[in-house]
Amino acid sequence: MNGAARSVLQSVKRGRAAWLSSSSALPGKQRFRRLVLGIETSCDDTGAAVVDEAGCVLGEALHCQKEVHLQTGGIIPVVAQQLHRENIEQVVQEALRASGVSVPELGAVATTVKPGLALSLGVGLQYSLSLVSRHQKPFIPIHHMEAHALTVRLTHPLPFPFLVLLISGGHCLLAVAQGVSDFLLLGQSVDIAPGDMLDKVARRLSLRKHPECHSMAGGKAIEHLAQTGNQELLPLRLPMQQYRNCDFSFSGLQNLVNNAIVQKEKEEGIQEGEILACVKDVAAAVQHAVTVHIIQRTYRAMLFCIKTSILPTKNATLVVSGGVASNQYIRKGLQNLADANDFALLCPPPRLCTDNGVMIAWNGIERLRAGLGVLHSTAGIRYEPRAPLGIDISKRVQEESIKVPELKKIRRFAS
Repeated sequence: MNGAARSVLQSVKRGRAAWLSSSSALPGKQRFRRLVLGIETSCDDTGAAVVDEAGCVLGEALHCQKEVHLQTGGIIPVVAQQLHRENIEQVVQEALRASGVSVPELGAVATTVKPGLALSLGVGLQYSLSLVSRHQKPFIPIHHMEAHALTVRLTHPLPFPFLVLLISGGHCLLAVAQGVSDFLLLGQSVDIAPGDMLDKVARRLSLRKHPECHSMAGGKAIEHLAQTGNQELLPLRLPMQQYRNCDFSFSGLQNLVNNAIVQKEKEEGIQEGEILACVKDVAAAVQHAVTVHIIQRTYRAMLFCIKTSILPTKNATLVVSGGVASNQYIRKGLQNLADANDFALLCPPPRLCTDNGVMIAWNGIERLRAGLGVLHSTAGIRYEPRAPLGIDISKRVQEESIKVPELKKIRRFAS
């Protein structure tokens, strides 16, 4: 463990243990004055939670739509919308019941309003606006990616600034968190997100038919099979090597993989929809390529932040969050990168990396304490399917034209 990681972890031990594994309030627990109900419906999970100012999760509930979308081969927005409508009342009531808190006791209601699937966002916003109107409560609109970025401060007493890598099924970006609602965007995916790409490759490989993966989501199936595959049997060219920035691209890599799969099917004499004999090797190669691409762009972000003094040269921290952050191979590669550059690596617990109501409630607490975006009138509030995070300084990153070590060295981080 490097010095930076040791320093941060020591401060964590001295700090309060904010994350409670239990989802219900303890009898006689001291209640802090302000409580926030968080509601999340940006994609395919309906989540709600009650969190207090100390970061204690008093109650939470989550309805996951994974099984439905597995059967349809992907998220169908109108289906996700209907499932949110059917479950949001029950999820919110379950979170309130588990917390022992009634709506009149809440300090505010915080809800994801951007970015995400329009039809899904609309369900959460409509429900929340009705709730705050009936009970005359302040409303806190939440940026989904800001919530992911700040979740780590629920579990670790981490001061600003820090570098954030958000990787999920719908997003991929690098940013510096300078404060609550104060972000510098260094780079983002110019096409699709890594989780989306892994899911599409899994569908192309028909992994739902694989006996080991029939109940797994696409990215999880890729990770599982890759454990016993040989990545070197399918070398893949990495994207964006000519661009010295922090942007990502996964669609070109996906096309390379699809072409490789077609070739392998011809070699094995099988049709699309049948399982390749070398499927584990393909999974390993794909996972490795995605990991190296993420590491390379994150490496440049680290160097840029130190060179420009955006982050301190000592005790800098890299936070990794989002659903793809639960991939242990990717996390190990990023840990090796962080160690080599004297950064501490912090990740929320796996269950807080995916979409949930806890992170929305906590973002609400952060904003409530800072007095940022707490609305007493909801007139004109709209959801935003597309919404950038913070101030975009990606052109400045490009202008610095920072060279990272050659790929051979970077690949070792992911080995």
